[in-house]
Amino acid sequence: MKRARWFTIRKELTPRQGAVLWLASFLVPLALWAVVSYVPFLWHPLVDVTDPGSVDYFQVGMLVERPVFDDEVGLATAEKRALPHGKPANPIYLPPPHEVARAMYTAFTTPPALTTDNWLHESLWSSLKVIFWGFLLSSLIGVPRGILCGTVPLFSKLQEPFIEFFRYLPAPAFGPLMVAVLGIQQAPKVAIVFIGTFFQQVLVIANTTRKLDGSLLEAAQTLGARDKQLIFKVVIPGIVVDLYTDMRILLGWAWTYLVIAEVFGTTTGITFFLTQQSRYRHFANVYAGIITIGIIGLSSDMLLALISRRIFPWQPQSKSALGKMFGALLPQWLRRRSDAPVTAPPRLAA
Repeated sequence: MKRARWFTIRKELTPRQGAVLWLASFLVPLALWAVVSYVPFLWHPLVDVTDPGSVDYFQVGMLVERPVFDDEVGLATAEKRALPHGKPANPIYLPPPHEVARAMYTAFTTPPALTTDNWLHESLWSSLKVIFWGFLLSSLIGVPRGILCGTVPLFSKLQEPFIEFFRYLPAPAFGPLMVAVLGIQQAPKVAIVFIGTFFQQVLVIANTTRKLDGSLLEAAQTLGARDKQLIFKVVIPGIVVDLYTDMRILLGWAWTYLVIAEVFGTTTGITFFLTQQSRYRHFANVYAGIITIGIIGLSSDMLLALISRRIFPWQPQSKSALGKMFGALLPQWLRRRSDAPVTAPPRLAA
């Protein structure tokens, strides 16, 4: 049996190799985190005091810098006093993986420390609404403009210079202005996500539209297609697959503005949760919130990728072991079309 090669140039790996590497991309950082957390002779710059001995300001559970602890041990030894004891520890801002895993569970099951605070799922829901409305409004305006800029030179010359200028302006800089105009509730947060996404969206989609094969437009014009027909019958169908991919990427872009957007006005959503937990020095909960955001983002992107198999069945699809595993989780109505063999479209009658 021929052994599969891992290091190949522009060649597809086997489905098994792809699944292994996908898992390794998560397991390797997790393993490094575990090694730093659990192996006592790696880093661990602090000492967790288990017995204060004769040192009056030491307390059980206190984290002390290692040089300070060593000096106190040396001084107690020289003066023949009771020695303090401790175990190597990392800073409080780097909790071990098992504490973060426990925090991810307790954050959904344990009431907040204060009755005025929100549960993690309530904070996430508030943030999801900001992302949804900001990205939806951006797409409703940005997608048509991008298609027009990539198709009609008039719109490109009229709009793109200003958009190129505006996209270099940092979206958070508009935060105080958005609060003054839209109030302190959710509206300025949605506006920040909109500003951070819209201008990039127009340029990305315009560039995607320009990549359409010009021969398709020429053939349609030869057959008598008018300008409106060219856009709706040729351009949009010709770029819809790449447009869908662009939207998936731009959705991740919108997430990057979320935490900054939620700072303005009333602090709400996942930003408020992370800020409060950091204030309480519950850094395991901070990591839990950050990881939860990543899980939501990755899951939504994988779901959109699987949905693309249904709405674009003519596109070549990778039959990886990982794809089959997640594909099995899809509802039956979504799998039926995506798993069906793709046949060539029928020829037009002469």
